[in-house]
Amino acid sequence: MDWFSAPDYRLTRFVIERGLGLIYLVAFLVALNQFPALLGEHGLLPVPRYLRRVGFREAPSLFHLRYTDGLLRAVAWTGVLLSVTILLGLPQAGPLWLPMLVWLVLYVLYLSIVNVGQLFYSFGWESLLLEAGFLAIFLGNARTAPPLLVLLLFRWLAFRVELGAGLIKLRGDPCWRNLTCMEYHHETQPMPNPLSWYFHRLPRAFHRAEVVGNFIAQLLAPFLLFLPQPVAGLGALLMLGTQGYLVASGNYAWLNALTMVIVVSAVPDAFFGVLLPGAGAATPSAQPPLWFVVAVFGLTALVVVLSYWPVRNLLGRRQLMNYSFNRLHLVGTYGAFGSVTRERHELILEGTDAAEPTEDSVWREYEFKGKPGDPRRRPPQIAPYHLRLDWLMWFAALSPRYADDWFAAFAMKLLAGDAQTLRLLRKNPFAGAPPAWIRGRYYHYRFTTRAERKATRAWWMRELVGEYLQPVSLAGRGGVRSRHSPESS
Repeated sequence: MDWFSAPDYRLTRFVIERGLGLIYLVAFLVALNQFPALLGEHGLLPVPRYLRRVGFREAPSLFHLRYTDGLLRAVAWTGVLLSVTILLGLPQAGPLWLPMLVWLVLYVLYLSIVNVGQLFYSFGWESLLLEAGFLAIFLGNARTAPPLLVLLLFRWLAFRVELGAGLIKLRGDPCWRNLTCMEYHHETQPMPNPLSWYFHRLPRAFHRAEVVGNFIAQLLAPFLLFLPQPVAGLGALLMLGTQGYLVASGNYAWLNALTMVIVVSAVPDAFFGVLLPGAGAATPSAQPPLWFVVAVFGLTALVVVLSYWPVRNLLGRRQLMNYSFNRLHLVGTYGAFGSVTRERHELILEGTDAAEPTEDSVWREYEFKGKPGDPRRRPPQIAPYHLRLDWLMWFAALSPRYADDWFAAFAMKLLAGDAQTLRLLRKNPFAGAPPAWIRGRYYHYRFTTRAERKATRAWWMRELVGEYLQPVSLAGRGGVRSRHSPESS
């Protein structure tokens, strides 16, 4: 079946499988480390409470059978172990049904987590991982050549990711059209990384070139993916370069790494041979069985049918961003940063031991693992790991509506000295005993200038704007009041 197989893409499949296996591994480790505190039986948004009001059809998940933190950990550890086997190539070396089963189990396990993850799992890269992981079920094993149709479906996914991101920018914030968005973005992105300060301080002309390059990679290059080689491969290399640039300039969880893995589907083995001579040498392939051919055609038909909704979304004036049209997270629509904030605001949580807070009370700050806090602390490299609480704190600073369901519970956990919650933080200033009072303050942050950086060694300058959470205690004194940020008013 020469028309069915793509023997010149064996290395391509190798990279896709190992890349997806690694990202699945990270995703399940994130669940192990963070899910119980955020969404567990005693979490900020407990899954058992969620499942009492949401049925299986609305949120398909194994946890409808039963949820406990122990079962969550069992699911996550199973995902970790299966991901490692993919990285080692063990299922791929077995019969054709074995890697298909492993990929299917990974998909079902992670789908079960995402569909009960509520706000903490509402990011576009969750659906992207599930969709790519579902396609991987049909990549075949080491004895068969990768199916051409499946590689084309990966390219169709890459096309929707990139074009969706380009169109949402073109239709969204005017700063994309006047080429000024990148003058703000490195500073105001959800979680800057160690190089973001340097990118922000690049000349204005360079920032304009960044926007132009972004439009080329997202509005033009995706169409190259479906042209004959070497054009498709060159288009993929252009997209890989821009995604690598995003990796270098910010922390976006596994979004960029996963996009790069998906885009590799357009890179033939011959391109790898340029870097590794002889790596793309052809090897004999076994003929795929009829049932596998039928399954691949069934997958293709499914994707074609489900593509109606994302295509309509791409062509429509009211384009949705990062939206799944079904609860299985298959063939969704993607996009990021249709609007860019011009200023950065941060919520800083503080506690005090004072029995009654006064102007003279000493308040000590909690430090998060990723989000800005201490102005002298250099932004860390987190991606491809995902700090879910830190990301939600960025959204909460944009608008209180992002924090309505969980922020008060988070403050109460800190007042109670909850060990599970405190492990989500980098620094607990009350190691001996929890504070008597907690408050949240609202700051304006900006990157230091070169002169300020030299003089103070600080990465940020900050200015107090007002109160976000008035002092509150477990004794019921005080109250909670949210202050709207400028962007949401």
